[in-house]
Amino acid sequence: MTPIEDLLRELAPQVLGPLVRRYGGFDTCEDAVQEALLAAAIQWPVEGVPDSPRNWLITVASRRRIEMLRSEAARRRREETVASAEPPDPDPVPDVDDTLTLLLLCCHPSLTPPSQIALTLRAVGGLTTAEIARAFLVPESTIGQRISRAKATIKAGGAEFRLPPADELADRLAAVLHVLYLIFNEGYTASSGDSLHRVELTAEAIRLARQLRSRLPDEGEVAGLLALMLLTDARRPARTTPDGALIPLPDQDRRLWTQPFIAEGTELVTKTLRSAPIGPYQLQAAIAAVHDAAAEAEDTDWREILMLYELLDSVAPGPMVSLNRIVAVAMVHGPQAGLDQLDSVDLKNHHRIPAVRAHLLELAGDKPAARTAYEAAARLTLSLPERRYLESRATSL
Repeated sequence: MTPIEDLLRELAPQVLGPLVRRYGGFDTCEDAVQEALLAAAIQWPVEGVPDSPRNWLITVASRRRIEMLRSEAARRRREETVASAEPPDPDPVPDVDDTLTLLLLCCHPSLTPPSQIALTLRAVGGLTTAEIARAFLVPESTIGQRISRAKATIKAGGAEFRLPPADELADRLAAVLHVLYLIFNEGYTASSGDSLHRVELTAEAIRLARQLRSRLPDEGEVAGLLALMLLTDARRPARTTPDGALIPLPDQDRRLWTQPFIAEGTELVTKTLRSAPIGPYQLQAAIAAVHDAAAEAEDTDWREILMLYELLDSVAPGPMVSLNRIVAVAMVHGPQAGLDQLDSVDLKNHHRIPAVRAHLLELAGDKPAARTAYEAAARLTLSLPERRYLESRATSL
């Protein structure tokens, strides 16, 4: 990614927010901002970045917004009304950070999670429709339709560009954190395709989480989510071979882990666990910190991890939490203890169930059963690196 692309993504919410506050109409303002970003991407590499890139984008987007109003008015035969529309304010735009307001709007409860993700990445992340489509391996038209439907839903619902009342903020913030969590997870372990990682998604999730924490520095779960992302993404350099094959956590060369991310994430989660109410993202970050603290796989403190998973299971129960807790049970009390609990996990047709079963059966010494389970897991995953790894484990047995 070029420095100009980095700058445009950083400026996207700083341009969209003032436009919506000034003109109203999130849908048309967002379209105008996208056109301004495209113009900048074409012009700036040739003409140079202007002295005030934010104001340049706001001016161009404002002009485009006025043009849209005039075009719409012409179709409705109201040229006279629009002719009197005031030009964009030439004065500097107030330096207001609208990132949180935009995130809350893009994660409006009336939208489906896929629509929330697509709209967040475009309106707040500054990614183009084509970039989002490539990241999720779906046609550009599909992402375009999701974004269009999301904006139409927000418009029809009359959602206002403002922070929600205090009694609604917690639920809306939970939706924002969940969307950023989903974006990161899809980037860290792509659900399909021939690449294990979608680096542009993990990087964008971390960037947006940093922006969110700058707006809400006292929110423990915001810090917890950022810490979780950093502590997890720190392992990415050691997670694949040069040809893209998956390397499981116990076999990774930990010297390749990104130590600044580990240090920052550990400090974040340590501070927030001491000062804020405990939440699921903080607990997941604490688990990641325990893994990252082990210099070798055999040094991992599985008893502490099991304790944290038991706490997480009581705070935010779910099938994936149960499955990971069972792995910790097996590492502390032996593989048979984990196998005895595996059938209780309600996670049908997911490759993680037979993959964990295969791993525990292999630890227990039952190679034929382990091979069968690895083969079953390989058939269920859509990720080619994961499938190849599972098939290689089956072959080795």
